[in-house]
Amino acid sequence: MMCKIINNNFINNEIFRLDFVWQAGTPKAGQFFMIKPKRSAVFLGRPISVAQWEADTITFLIALRGQGTRELSVMRNGEEVELIGPLGNAWADFLPPAQNGGKIALIGGGIGLAPLNALLCEKSGHRFDVYAGFRAGFKSDAEKSALLGAAHQANKTIIATEDGADGHKGRIPDFFEPGQYAAVCACGPEPMLKAVAAKCKAAAVPCFVSLEKRMACGVGACLGCTVKTVSGNRRCCADGPIFKADEVIFDE
Repeated sequence: MMCKIINNNFINNEIFRLDFVWQAGTPKAGQFFMIKPKRSAVFLGRPISVAQWEADTITFLIALRGQGTRELSVMRNGEEVELIGPLGNAWADFLPPAQNGGKIALIGGGIGLAPLNALLCEKSGHRFDVYAGFRAGFKSDAEKSALLGAAHQANKTIIATEDGADGHKGRIPDFFEPGQYAAVCACGPEPMLKAVAAKCKAAAVPCFVSLEKRMACGVGACLGCTVKTVSGNRRCCADGPIFKADEVIFDE
């Protein structure tokens, strides 16, 4: 459906936030939309995970990665964009019941925090710890607040930056210990996901990862977003984007 932009602003040089009027039902945390400007030079929409929703507003955090996302970044309030969705599965399809009492670790690398932010906003009753990894420190409090989103609702938030400017110096897999958690949810660069998955497997802790692939249709018809698993090839859009980490065959 066509939706109007009500806010479009850059958080930093690489990531911007888009807010739309959305009155077509509540998406689930972990799901995504295919997004395409009404007038566009690209043929296909771009798959973007939901970062937040409330009342009649849906929010996406988007990284600049090509012509499609650049078109979105320069759109003005009031312009229309086609949103197809919500698509895919959800974190709730995998998490153990909240009444079991175990804590859940949410691990996000950069823009990978977005679908985890949606999980925090969903208020499922689980107890969450957030691990947020970035290449560099924050340039301002406003940038930090925008990128961390609803992390203040977690039991605790652990930040890591590769340059050491904020939080721990290094990468989250360097110091993350999964043994204290009932489950782990992760989204971000594939090397990070691979390392987190290996640690969780060694500790016998369930791990679920949200994957990013190039998508054409978003509904599984084109078979263009293949994910290699121990059970054969799966479709990231229709079978995912969330998978059990121990079933995914990560690239070497």
